[in-house]
Amino acid sequence: MTTIKILVVLFVGLASGLAVGSGFVAFLTVLGVIPRLTQLSKTMKMIHQYEWAVILGALTGVLASLRDPELHISSYFLIPLGITGGIFFGMLAAALTEVLNVLPILVKRIRLDGQIIILIMAIVFGKIFGAIFQWLYFVHH
Repeated sequence: MTTIKILVVLFVGLASGLAVGSGFVAFLTVLGVIPRLTQLSKTMKMIHQYEWAVILGALTGVLASLRDPELHISSYFLIPLGITGGIFFGMLAAALTEVLNVLPILVKRIRLDGQIIILIMAIVFGKIFGAIFQWLYFVHH
């Protein structure tokens, strides 16, 4: 590769990383995930540990995607890892719906006033069955 191509690839990579990182930080800031998590768990004094956990998680994800590591670990270790990942994405989705007030608007649109539990359970069971279908069909084929 010529020097110009290397510099262009370096610039595009850094600019893309900066854009994605800025978007991630803006997303967490707008949703207020970390302060809301500390408020719900009554661990406000540990807010700096939550922030460092997000930073270290993002850095670990970046390094893992760049290095493509092979982890030779037990399947039993993957179970709690998958559960914690699912909890994280579930909390992120819940925070997004809370900020955007999606559920109250949806309840009014489909005329389920006073029966929001039906909507929530439909979402929960849809996620569960979708995850099971994805695992059984796409992972094992």
